[in-house]
Amino acid sequence: PVQLVESGGGSVQAGGSLRLSCAASQSTHRMAWFRQAPGKEREGIAAIDFYRGTTYADFVKGRFTSSRDNDKNTLYLQMNTLKPEDTAMYYCAADFRFMSAVLDAANYNFWGQGTQVTVSS
Repeated sequence: PVQLVESGGGSVQAGGSLRLSCAASQSTHRMAWFRQAPGKEREGIAAIDFYRGTTYADFVKGRFTSSRDNDKNTLYLQMNTLKPEDTAMYYCAADFRFMSAVLDAANYNFWGQGTQVTVSS
């Protein structure tokens, strides 16, 4: 199995920035970021795969940027202009299969433990 370890979460004021990292134990075809707020479903933020490049959820609206260092098997999420509604547990996910719905949590077999992001107003 692929092991994923997230880091970089924390508390920040609205308008601030955070950079999340996800280190994978091996290379996979597709990696993605998800988040889940209390009482809400897990939602996809961004996904990177070798053929499509990067796919973003509509709500990102240019505030978040995801990148991948293939040499280090590490995925990043740069989050700018953070809002209180961005408060959630952020998860990294990975999979080997070729799927079209890259922001669907059901299409990922491997998950990290999550890192908490809290944005205060």
